[in-house]
Amino acid sequence: MMPASHPVTLWLIEDSAPFRVSLARGLERAGAFVCTGTFASAEEALEEAARGGRPQVVLIDVGLPGMDGIEALEPLRQRLPAAAMMILTVFEDEEKIMRAICAGAQGYLLKTSPVSEIAGAITDVLAGGSPMNSRIARRVLELFSRLVPPQKNYGLTAREKEILQLMVGGYIKKEIAVRVGLSVHTVNTHMRNIYEKLHVHTVNGAVAKALKERLV
Repeated sequence: MMPASHPVTLWLIEDSAPFRVSLARGLERAGAFVCTGTFASAEEALEEAARGGRPQVVLIDVGLPGMDGIEALEPLRQRLPAAAMMILTVFEDEEKIMRAICAGAQGYLLKTSPVSEIAGAITDVLAGGSPMNSRIARRVLELFSRLVPPQKNYGLTAREKEILQLMVGGYIKKEIAVRVGLSVHTVNTHMRNIYEKLHVHTVNGAVAKALKERLV
C-alpha cells in the first residue's frame, strides 16, 4: 500500500449509486485511496476528463447506460493516458473478457470481490501488474487454450528437427549434408523419415506443414 500521505486518486464509473457510494467509502477507509470522482456513466467521466480531471486509476463497470464500459475504454485512455483502466463488473462471460482485454483493460475484477481484494488489485496495477479475479483468470486461461491449438507431436527426432529447420531455411540436400556433417545418403534417409512422419511426399509439403504447425 502507498502511505496515507500520498493517497491513490480514483474514479469510479458505476450506475448503481448504492454500490458506488459503498465502494468509494470502503476504499477510502483503507487509508491509501481517495475517490476524486464518482460517475453514473462513461459520458460524465469523459466530460470531467475534458475539464482536466486526472485520476491515477479508473474503475469502470461494463453495464452502463449509454456507452458501455468496454466501449468507453478507448476514449478514456485517449483523455487519460497516464491512468490505469480496470474493469469492475458482474459479467464474467468470455466475450466481454476478451473485448475488455483487447480494448486495453489493465485489470478485470468482479463486484463480488471484497474491498480488500479490490484495494490490493489497485496497488498491483500501479506496480505494473494486470490483476484479475481468480475465476476470471481461469476463464482467460481456458479461452486461450482453445484459441491456440496444441502443437502436434509427430515423433521427429532431434536430428530430423534440425534437418527440417534447414529445409525450411531453403537449403538443398547437399547443403544440408555439409551443415550437419552427414553424407547426402544419410540426409536423404532422414528426409524420407520426415516425409513419412509428417504424412507428406515432397520438400514443399514438409516445409508448408512445418510452417503452418510451427514445428520448428
